[in-house]
Amino acid sequence: MTERELIARFESCAVPNAGFHHRDHVQVVWAYLREMPVVEALSRFTTSLKRFAVHHGKTMLYHETITWAYVALVHERMERHPGIGWDEFCRRNPDLLTWKPSILDRYYRPETLASDLARRVFILPDRR
Repeated sequence: MTERELIARFESCAVPNAGFHHRDHVQVVWAYLREMPVVEALSRFTTSLKRFAVHHGKTMLYHETITWAYVALVHERMERHPGIGWDEFCRRNPDLLTWKPSILDRYYRPETLASDLARRVFILPDRR
């Protein structure tokens, strides 16, 4: 499946929720970033992820801070090694593909990510 096909399936909610795990989220972000600038990718991914959550009756699962942080991390890693494919990206960045423990534990205190504010708006990292 091409990046455009993956994005189209995600945006049309054709991907089943039960089969859409953390690694799949990261791959969709990677696909967006291969196709468009980071600001557009962030906007399209967050809009589509919210729509996906509503479509599957999981509106409370959307988390703005986690979403934005992962888009920024994937973008940074892609810029370090431009042009590599998905398999190579995975090989170089296993820390981005593990949900628990999360790479975000390096940047955020647990109580920050658990807060309602972090769920609603992007919060800058608060861990030294």
